[in-house]
Amino acid sequence: MRVPFRPIEFLSRDVKVERRADGTVVLESNHKLKPYQKHVPALLARWAAEVPDRLWLAQRRGPDREWLKVTYADAKRQVDAVTQALLDRGFGPDRPVMILSSNSIEFALLTMAAMQARAPVAPVSPAYSVMSQDHAKLKYVFDLIKPGLVFVQNGEIYARALAALDLEGVLLVHVDKPPPRMQSLPWSELVAAKATDAVARSAAMIEPATVGKFLFTSGSTGMPKAVINTQEMMCANVAMMSMARLRKPEDPAPVMLDWLPWNHTMGGNATFQGNLAEGGTTWIDDGKPLPGLFEETLRNLREISPTSFSNVPAGYAMLATALERDESLAKRFFKNIDVLSYGGATLSNDLYERMEALAVKHTGYRIPFTTGWGSTETAPTATSVHWASDRVGLIGLPYPGVRLKLVPTGEDGRYELRLKSVIVTPGYFQRPDLTAAMFDEEGFYKIGDAGRFVDPADPSQGLIFDGRVVEDFKLSSGTFVLVGTLRTTAIAAATPVLQDAVICGHDRAYVGLLGFPNVAACRQLAGDPEARLQVADLLAHPAVVAVLRDGLARMNADSKGSSLQVRRALLMTEPPSIDGQEITDKGYINQRATLERRKALVERLYAGSAGVIEI
Repeated sequence: MRVPFRPIEFLSRDVKVERRADGTVVLESNHKLKPYQKHVPALLARWAAEVPDRLWLAQRRGPDREWLKVTYADAKRQVDAVTQALLDRGFGPDRPVMILSSNSIEFALLTMAAMQARAPVAPVSPAYSVMSQDHAKLKYVFDLIKPGLVFVQNGEIYARALAALDLEGVLLVHVDKPPPRMQSLPWSELVAAKATDAVARSAAMIEPATVGKFLFTSGSTGMPKAVINTQEMMCANVAMMSMARLRKPEDPAPVMLDWLPWNHTMGGNATFQGNLAEGGTTWIDDGKPLPGLFEETLRNLREISPTSFSNVPAGYAMLATALERDESLAKRFFKNIDVLSYGGATLSNDLYERMEALAVKHTGYRIPFTTGWGSTETAPTATSVHWASDRVGLIGLPYPGVRLKLVPTGEDGRYELRLKSVIVTPGYFQRPDLTAAMFDEEGFYKIGDAGRFVDPADPSQGLIFDGRVVEDFKLSSGTFVLVGTLRTTAIAAATPVLQDAVICGHDRAYVGLLGFPNVAACRQLAGDPEARLQVADLLAHPAVVAVLRDGLARMNADSKGSSLQVRRALLMTEPPSIDGQEITDKGYINQRATLERRKALVERLYAGSAGVIEI
């Protein structure tokens, strides 16, 4: 008998199933969506009134990297002051506020203030500013939304990006350092404004359809699209999330260590605003699940014991290794944890088992792993795994208030997923053509993803993500390749060598794989912790090649048919390119753009040239 999960009260799996004559299935929860706040700043106002001295935000600052802390009451005071400063300068629905920086306390305060002033917030991926060489995406979104204010945490870091923009008539605001040779207003001047009753009047004018944010997603079409996020979308979604996990009044307030970028829908809406809705404390983590940056996360975890923790699979791989090596860190991490969650890709069974073994060792229980599914267009989470499950790869069941339509694709048991709900965007800003193509004849949003039932006879067991419909292709034999399914299976099979992968084989005789390596993991495998080997030599190391080849060989042996087998693989030395459109704003690899940009590597793969690994 397996060790039990930590007892947590989740929403029951009570679903209504409509089966149509053409094979279409419509799923929805029998639970009614609970009432939700009128707008996001009302969440801050609630907790500032109820628990004014509770810590809301904290972030390391200064040369000594000490924690700067902000309570709910102090945050509300600062937000009202900045709201007044915006109103005094004529901000409102037609003058968006663009944020270029990484997560910060001021980022959060400005987000709330802009919403109170009814000015849409447009947080832009920092990669468009600091990693891009041509700033093409940054210039495109700037010209698209025409912001009245651009905010940067550190003007020196963003100087090159700012110089690429036409800032005539735009208010530039900085926190730490002004951008050189540019007129910029210090953040301190906004916070120094004296709030008047104009702030409350502005907040009272916020309607459900008021635009709260423009969130950008490039998908497979190249330049970013500005997804309209209304206040009702966001508030309904955090209400759905809070229903999935039932909290009691006596439960401790949630504590979260959060690195997920707030310019992304998952970090900015689900994580940041979700924790705000619960009156939780967010410790801003300047670490990331990348070599050289994850150490900051571990440093923070040595001081903070979160009640929940969310990361991508690559982050869990690093975390599991650290916890296995450091007993005191593991004890601290598991002290208050009751839920773990993942997103961005499927968690491998190996990582799941390692984390659960650690949980059992330090708590006596297994810790439930939760996840969900959705998109920037759905605010973001439309389904969730709101139960303790032994398996990974699920996307769960629709939240209360979501209708999920499953349209047969012609592949056995596979459905195209479509959504209708209050959380679905009204469209893309300034792109009526793209908006018109979003919805089917019944008004369901065509998200482009596919799924299948865990058990077709028992829909309450939930759904499994089954890839992107638009990415699938056929081999020369006519066999259909389900790219999403094969990609996640291959990454899991070749752990820890593969960070991500692109599946090849359109009109070819067999499937090939271009792999983005997890360089840090490869160095461990090769016994090269001091990084003496060049990346090309590292990827050719026998230990690295063996793990990749053996993992994919086992996957092939367990698979039925050529469409689920990889015959050749090539590890790439160049990481995915922002400017080359290879990474979407959802954080996924853009399959189509990568294959187009790396045609020469695809040809190398099928020619069997040097470096190609035969499976």
